[in-house]
Amino acid sequence: MSDSENYDPLTPARRKESDSQERKMPRGLVIRLFAYLVAGHVIAGFLYLLFAVGMHNQ
Repeated sequence: MSDSENYDPLTPARRKESDSQERKMPRGLVIRLFAYLVAGHVIAGFLYLLFAVGMHNQ
């Protein structure tokens, strides 16, 4: 009896330890993404503040 006779395509495949490592995002990418999100919100908040203050000085 070979493995192909027992193969069932509907059963989930067994994953190796190395497969779980490949699915994680690299730490540097996560830190960079977080920094860009924070910096983007800070810049957007500053622009909003400039427009809000500019509207009151008409």
